[in-house]
Formats: sequence, structure tokens, C-alpha cells
Amino acid sequence: MRYRLRHIDQMKAIAVLCMVEVHTAAIIPPEGVTVGHPAAFFAAAFGGMAAPMFITISGWGIYKSGIEKSKIINQEIKKWFRWIFKRVFVLSLCQIIINLLLNIERGGRFYWQTPGVLTLLAIASLITPFLVRMNTRTRLVLFSLLMASPTLLGDYTGLDWSWEQRVGSNGYLEWIERLLWNGTYPAIPWLSYVFLGTLIYDFKDKVKIRDNMIITGLIITIISIFIAIMDNKNWALTSGDALLTFFPANSLFIVVSSTMVILLMKILEGNEISGGESRYEEKLRFLEATGKLTLTIYVIHFAILGLAAIIMENRPRLGFLESFILTIGHTIIWIPISNWHQRNIPNISFESLLRK
Repeated sequence: MRYRLRHIDQMKAIAVLCMVEVHTAAIIPPEGVTVGHPAAFFAAAFGGMAAPMFITISGWGIYKSGIEKSKIINQEIKKWFRWIFKRVFVLSLCQIIINLLLNIERGGRFYWQTPGVLTLLAIASLITPFLVRMNTRTRLVLFSLLMASPTLLGDYTGLDWSWEQRVGSNGYLEWIERLLWNGTYPAIPWLSYVFLGTLIYDFKDKVKIRDNMIITGLIITIISIFIAIMDNKNWALTSGDALLTFFPANSLFIVVSSTMVILLMKILEGNEISGGESRYEEKLRFLEATGKLTLTIYVIHFAILGLAAIIMENRPRLGFLESFILTIGHTIIWIPISNWHQRNIPNISFESLLRK
């Protein structure tokens, strides 16, 4: 098996580009487009899949690195601590940078201390030594519990909260709550995707198990769509009254999005796991450089959006065509930039900093 799998880089690229798209659409929404508009649903659909995919693949990578590292350092606590600390430090620092770049006081979306995707990945790095020691059955049970946790927690997830409530916190106790169960990407339930990544890694040679997971998930997805139609209810919304919600992420959303992540991986991987080629080896080669720079792109694109938020503050919304062109343009431009970067300055990135 190749050290760096092409279909993984392709998935990482798709995930970060979708995140860029949905974040850009949120900062420069077109005039007259509401939550129920088809364009809004289309944009939100990409965003809804982007974060689960991003976190799942990150979990896959953290688990793979943890297994490899555990063989080298022979379970020495000091070396584990050093490996974990630099990841937690860099990811947490990047989260603070993002929060400052897109600060709510300057037309952005976050307070400086708001926990997010990168603090979630910092927690995943923190528990890596435990992940590599757990057997598959234990991680499968924990994945199921995390998937069910939104239903179990109920109102504690902040079902009716405004965005400002979800990103803000008064004192360290509220900050811990946002980090763990009622923020934007709280550990409970979002660590479920990290555990999913570890399970996908374990089941890489077990095609039938993954196929059964996909079939079960698709059946649940189809049933949920029929229920939404019969009850005349929204099937999916970013937040609000719908069967699937993103803020907070509910159990059904986790099931559906996890299914789509596993399905996309099956489509892209081809025979690469067994030593062959990925399904779209040549056709999607142009995405691989982007997949190698997901953390760097994730941080830098917020700098651009932070500037856009300042410019757009207290100004009327753009027209639909203008907003569409800017959103798609800001998304696609990262592909040639990434390819140029990998050819000329591959060692200047947050990923390179983590490796060193």
C-alpha cells in the first residue's frame, strides 16, 4: 500500500473546498436568498458534508499516524507527550488565529476564544494514545454512543440557541461546555467522525462490512426523506425545525453524513488499498496538492473572508450573480494555488510545521 493514498488526498481536497464554498457563501450571501431557497440548500448541502468528511479523514490520518508512531516510540510517555503537544499547540493556535481573522466584532462569525473544528482535532490528537490501544469493538461501541449522544443530551445541546449564544461563552465553565457538548463543533458528538475514521482504517480490507454500513445508512436516509415528505417537514436545515440539523448536529445527521463519507471513499478508492490504482487516479490528480494543504487553506481562507466581512459590513448584499461568481471563484482558485505551492514551496505550510 502506498504511504500516501491518492484517494485520501482527493477526499481531503473535496472536503476543504466545500468548506471554503459554504463559508464564503455565508459571508457574502446574495440578495433575496433565504434559508429555504434552493441555492441556499445547495450551498448548505456541500457545507453539511464538508465538515464530517474533513473530520473523518483527519481522524483516519491521526489514527494511522498514531499507530505508526506507537511502533517507533515504544510507548515512551515523554515521546508521546512531545508528539501530542505540538499537534495540540499548533491546532489550538490556528483556531485562535481563525477566530481573530473572522472576529464577530468586525462583521465575522467568532469570538477569539470560540472552540471549532481545529480544537476538536486537537482533542482527537490528545486521545490518540488511547485510540491506538482500543480494539475495534470498543471504538465501534463508542462511535455508536457518540452518534446517539445528541438524542440523549436533548436541550443541553442548545437546540434553540442563536449563533451568538453558540459561539460565545462567559467564563471558563461555559467555554468548556462549548468545547464539549454545545458549541459549534463540540467533542460530543463530533468525535464520532474521528472514531468513524479509525473504523474505516480498521475495515480497509473488509469490503463487506463497509458495504453493509453503506446499505444500512442509505436505508435510514431514504426512510428519513419519506418521513419528511409525509409529515410535510424540512428534511435538512443548518439549524431549526428539521429532521437533520447541523447546529447542533443531531443523531440522524450523523448517520446520514457518515454514510455519505463512507460511500464517497468507496467510490474514490478503487483498488488502491490492495496496491492498485484509485478509481480516478489520473482524472482527479489535480486535486491532490489541495488535499496536502487542507490545514493551511483552512486557516488562510478565513483571512480573506475576514477582509470580505469588514468590507461587506453595513453594506447591502450583492446580487445573485456577483455572489455566485465570487463564491465559486474563491473556492476554485485554491486548486491552482495549491499546485503552484507544491511545486515551488512545499515546505512552507502548517502541515510542514506539524511534520517537523
